[in-house]
Amino acid sequence: MKKAIVAISLVALAAGCASMRGGEPTAIAQLAPTRGNTASGTVKFTQHGDKVLMSVSVSGLKPNSEHGFHVHEKGDCSSGDGMSAGGHLNPFAKPHGGRSSMNRHAGDIPNLRADAFGNVNAVVELDLLTVTDGAASVVGKAVVIHRDPDDYKSQPAGNSGPRIACGVVRRS
Repeated sequence: MKKAIVAISLVALAAGCASMRGGEPTAIAQLAPTRGNTASGTVKFTQHGDKVLMSVSVSGLKPNSEHGFHVHEKGDCSSGDGMSAGGHLNPFAKPHGGRSSMNRHAGDIPNLRADAFGNVNAVVELDLLTVTDGAASVVGKAVVIHRDPDDYKSQPAGNSGPRIACGVVRRS
């Protein structure tokens, strides 16, 4: 019995140490405002089994506002308006859509909702993206915040308006 408890304790300790070492693949994007805007922050992606946990910390948004938020196909935020990031990440040629449908772009993720101070701190579980290699990997892509909320139905991009912040996702 004591050997079993010691063995279980060692397995739990090893698992805890692996997570402290960052055993799960992670990637981070530093969001910077596009020309004339103020939104900035950090987006961290962590592979957790077949899902990705996305942690978002953003400031500089309009208080109590809602914004489209997507992973875009190109890891390029060099243009002043964020258009160099291309369209939504869509490796499986699906229509644009909301979280309730599996028939959507891999890069279609939930809208951001700013608090009364224009900040967002959220953790969201994503099911179509990965941090590991593959067609739906976020690594080397861009994350973009849009001025307006995504309506999740207009094609091809949800009618969420101009891009107000952009960041390239890099493995961490």
